[in-house]
Amino acid sequence: MTSALVPLEHFLALPAHARLLGLDLGTKTIGLALSDVERRIATPLETIQRVKFGLDAAALLKIADKHRVAGLVIGLPLNMDGSEGPRVQSTRAFVRNLAPLTGLPIAFWDERMSTLAVTRTLLDADASRAKRAAVVDKMAAAYILQGALDRLLRLQPADEDDEA
Repeated sequence: MTSALVPLEHFLALPAHARLLGLDLGTKTIGLALSDVERRIATPLETIQRVKFGLDAAALLKIADKHRVAGLVIGLPLNMDGSEGPRVQSTRAFVRNLAPLTGLPIAFWDERMSTLAVTRTLLDADASRAKRAAVVDKMAAAYILQGALDRLLRLQPADEDDEA
């Protein structure tokens, strides 16, 4: 199997009613979010505790298969000035290692400010520190995936929009 790192726009050609899986790669966890079949809404799914790459990839691909995912959107942690630091290098290495294990297309999405935005939302909701720690990664994945879904929706030709 060979997946391809593709521009997000390539996801417009994916089969109808196929979901996307969003990932927020951290050093200790991988937050996951799942789109609906219309690819309009991202929902936090779960958090994988990272162990080692092989086990992490197997868990991730099992979840993707279970939910019939057609593509992966992975948050790219660029620096605020747009430059690439060690976290971007780590994310790119993860994708390089994951790509040969799956036939799914993979696209990066700029994740700057995602964890901060989610943390602020949780603070506004008066979530406890323990609650924030338990959900922030999968919520950040949903934030990343929602940004990509919104972009895909804007890129759709007018004749593919819902008839209202």
